[in-house]
Amino acid sequence: MTADTADRALLRRFLLGLAEGMNAAADSVDRVSETLTRVARAYGDTDAGFVVLPTVIIVETGEGENERVAIRSAVNASFRFDQIAALYTLIDRAERAEITPLDGINRLNEIGAMRPRIGWFVRTFGHALLVTGLALLLAPTWQGALIAFALGAFIGVAKLVRSPTLQLVFPIFAAFVCALAVFLIAPYVEIGDPIRLLIAPLATFLPGGVLTTGVGELAAGQMVAGASRLVFGLVQLALLSFGILAAGSLVGVAASSYSPLETSTALPWWVAPLGVLLFAIGNYLHFSAPRRTFGWVLLVLVVAYTGQTLGGLFVGATVSGFIGALAMTPVVLWVATLRGGAPTQLTFLPAFWLLVPGAAGLLGITEAVGTTQGLQDFAEAFTSIMSIALGVLIGTALYRVVHHGAEELADFHIDVPAALAEEEAPPFWARLVPGTPRSIWGGRRPRPSGRVEREPQADASRPTPASDESSPSSQGGGS
Repeated sequence: MTADTADRALLRRFLLGLAEGMNAAADSVDRVSETLTRVARAYGDTDAGFVVLPTVIIVETGEGENERVAIRSAVNASFRFDQIAALYTLIDRAERAEITPLDGINRLNEIGAMRPRIGWFVRTFGHALLVTGLALLLAPTWQGALIAFALGAFIGVAKLVRSPTLQLVFPIFAAFVCALAVFLIAPYVEIGDPIRLLIAPLATFLPGGVLTTGVGELAAGQMVAGASRLVFGLVQLALLSFGILAAGSLVGVAASSYSPLETSTALPWWVAPLGVLLFAIGNYLHFSAPRRTFGWVLLVLVVAYTGQTLGGLFVGATVSGFIGALAMTPVVLWVATLRGGAPTQLTFLPAFWLLVPGAAGLLGITEAVGTTQGLQDFAEAFTSIMSIALGVLIGTALYRVVHHGAEELADFHIDVPAALAEEEAPPFWARLVPGTPRSIWGGRRPRPSGRVEREPQADASRPTPASDESSPSSQGGGS
């Protein structure tokens, strides 16, 4: 194996690792492809091609006889916030070719093996705070908040078990246990709406980010990835709903109990900001987020909740998530561009859970199966999910237009290999300047792409253009 072949093999493996890490960070496949393209170009491979799906990654590098393809089946991994921050720091360095592919692979392995900087007890306490904050927003009663804290602590401890087999059935188990506890306590304690209170301890299982990312991928033309994510998210919602309905059947809950109820008492106005603050602190502790990111996560949560609240007042609860997503998306993208900012996924995911698209879907499926209202509730839940996804898409588009200009609009274009590309003809005004390529004053002639210009008095010791074409410095180096 030649040195050049070994370098390309390392680059392919590095690109595969980056794609696998971004999948573990719950990033969209279109953004993964764009990132890999920038990294490959930074390392001098302008002809690299990629096929990225949620479970399969294909990387092709080189051209002609040197063309090679590498395939990787993505593992079912999920990164914490500290791992996501470390991953995007590495990506930022890779986009500037500041790290060798071998060192990048070693760094990826270090990120995958990172131990949480926060101990298990504090992370469990963080999950309890996260659940309590969301409960104050969904079903605001003090009794309900205390029950949510206890259920959040229980789920936080159970989530410490890292078993791929148990992770498949754990959402059903969590939904069943939480529903059983709430249904048994509801007749004796004023907890507000039991169904909405159930959403809080199950928040981190809700596929709100998966559903919203899937809709965004469909809008970006990634039909395979988008459709598969939607199916996966809906199946996960169905499993959670099954756990709730199973607990209701065991306890003997009437069909009317699955419908949302209004709370009989109203808490002070400052309970909602307190809920958002507790939700932010809980995310920071439970997911072991870097210290510098807490303020940015809190800012995005405040913007998202404020937008959703205003949207509920003016346009209704069904599409209020659209206003919240539209407001917070430019803030998320802006924070990611700052030197001391936070990666987009790190601030997007808590905002998704706060806007609760998955919670609306879980309510819709539970009511559709457990009551006689049928598909009307499910349709309203799906409309809520679509409105949040649409808000993210429009917010992203507006940010890119303002930040990058109209050149973001893409046209159909096929790139010619760099070695065969012809030099673009200069404009007429440039030809009027003496000494420029193709000048009408008889200046120097343009040099063909990939060849070295020959002087009229070249001696025999000069290399021929053919030998220059075969040299590494003239192969595919053009941008």
